[in-house]
Amino acid sequence: MTDPAPISGGFLENADEEAGRHLTTREGWAHFLAEPPPALSLLATSTLEELTSADRADYDEARLDHHARLLVVATSTVRHTVACGRRLILLNRHAISARRGLIVSGPASTGKTIAITQLGRSHELVDRARHPRDRGRIPVLYITVPPAATARMVAAEFARFLGLPLRRGMNITDIIEAVVGVCTDARTGLVLVDELHNISLTTRHGAEVSDTLKYFSERIPATFVYAGIDIERSNLLSGTRGAQIAGRFTLIPTHAFPYGAEWKGLVSTLEETLLLHRHRPGTLVSLDRYLHDRTGGMIGALSHQIRGAAVDAILTGTESITKRGLAAVPLDYTAQLSMADETPTGAR
Repeated sequence: MTDPAPISGGFLENADEEAGRHLTTREGWAHFLAEPPPALSLLATSTLEELTSADRADYDEARLDHHARLLVVATSTVRHTVACGRRLILLNRHAISARRGLIVSGPASTGKTIAITQLGRSHELVDRARHPRDRGRIPVLYITVPPAATARMVAAEFARFLGLPLRRGMNITDIIEAVVGVCTDARTGLVLVDELHNISLTTRHGAEVSDTLKYFSERIPATFVYAGIDIERSNLLSGTRGAQIAGRFTLIPTHAFPYGAEWKGLVSTLEETLLLHRHRPGTLVSLDRYLHDRTGGMIGALSHQIRGAAVDAILTGTESITKRGLAAVPLDYTAQLSMADETPTGAR
């Protein structure tokens, strides 16, 4: 084990500052793209025993913060989304109309947001490498569709990411023109729209939001990528408006992982990130079947399960994760239902 850099309470201030940043702002997106904090290593036992109580508290808080961070694992879904997205961006580069797009759709907790934000990260880093001196570029724009959204609300989300002031007298046309102007000048090449399932074409507002997104896609020379829960089962791809989306967008489905080599690799990767003093390596790998049964193969639930058990291990002083510790972490309702469905009737 190697000793980490000197411990400082400053990381707590950084964590609080980070919590106030959202991907739906340029500042939050820039922070997302920044280099991760220096890796924290476990202290040797002899060094640990020499820490003052204040330093030990800082050290434990740093480890808690480490486990609270969501680790991005390059799953097959992430790799496929990035590959398809990069291909579309290149194919759309010289298109003047009817640009193709991408829809990432599936159940909750299957990694849709991670997939599209990793595509955004990949595109922006490539763009920065190609134009290292052009600080005025905004290669990626990321928004989420608010619940019960109106067209003006969605247009305002575009403006909010760009940092454009929204004056009381501005109508939706004023906002759209301002957004299109900035995106065109800043060479925005990728627009990510998350939470698309918040749009319903059965309502007037929903239909107007769909039309507004279509209008943005026609005016902004960029590739549009949508993500949402079970989009193919909603009304977003039906009717005249839905047919226009279905005819231009490729759909990438996300799903729970089957129990197999990739699932085992996910568990192993997550276990390697643990910073616990008494955890026996290989414990989680040996429990990969149990973890699959308990989470229903959902990557989001798996991450929450392991990180939650690690936090408990530090707070309780056990410094290790066991099957009992994993069982003590409550999971989301969907994962609980999945576990119940797989439990033999006689065992209930």
